Amino acid sequence: MYNFTTLFVGRSLLYLPTCHSTNAVALEMATDPKTTEGTIVLTDHQTEGRGQQHNTWEAAPHQNLTFSLILHPSFLAVAQQFWLNIAISLGIYDFLSTHILQDLKIKWPNDLYYQNHKLGGVLIQNILSQENIRRSVVGIGLNVNQTGFQTERAISIKQITGQEISLNTALEVILGFLEKRYLQLRSGNFDRLKQHYLQNLYRYQEVHTFKSQQVTFQGTILGIDKIGRLCVEKEGRLHYFSFKEIEYIT
Repeated sequence: MYNFTTLFVGRSLLYLPTCHSTNAVALEMATDPKTTEGTIVLTDHQTEGRGQQHNTWEAAPHQNLTFSLILHPSFLAVAQQFWLNIAISLGIYDFLSTHILQDLKIKWPNDLYYQNHKLGGVLIQNILSQENIRRSVVGIGLNVNQTGFQTERAISIKQITGQEISLNTALEVILGFLEKRYLQLRSGNFDRLKQHYLQNLYRYQEVHTFKSQQVTFQGTILGIDKIGRLCVEKEGRLHYFSFKEIEYIT
């Protein structure tokens, strides 16, 4: 069915035609020491998919990629967990860039955007062991062939390129990119990962309008700090925001 060329990502795969949540299944599997790193839980129809902060994720059956990846990033301290977001976001970006040649960005912390429309998202859930991450479940939802969405901000690869993509082939390719970025992370190549993340960051070093604590202001995204907070310059001062503490307005 699949022709994976990866070292370990996807070598073990659980396929569920219908699933309430691949992350929920993968989290349960991750607690079993027999579950190998790189195991994938894949479904054609996720009935209770969600994103960050319990946001729902809309995906029509048999038209998109919806899967969860189990990793063992014990080399990362708890305070370093945002680096996994960076590596995963870049792996998805690398895959998308083989189809979409321009206007593709990573919206902090880990959404994939084409212009001002959302192509995909990531939900990472970590199992901690004292000061390190013992297991991570990386849930990925990517709009591939769907052409109708209830929300106007969603978009798919097919809507952008006009081409339908084989989901099996897409999975094979994206897993290769994810593994490559994860191995970069595991080898400690943090500077290069951060450089690539900032190069492709949505609205990086541009003046835009934001909202925080019901206050609207103009600011410029200047980067991220070591724990993954968004750094925004406002009226000559640097401010740092965790997820859901800042909203993009225009």
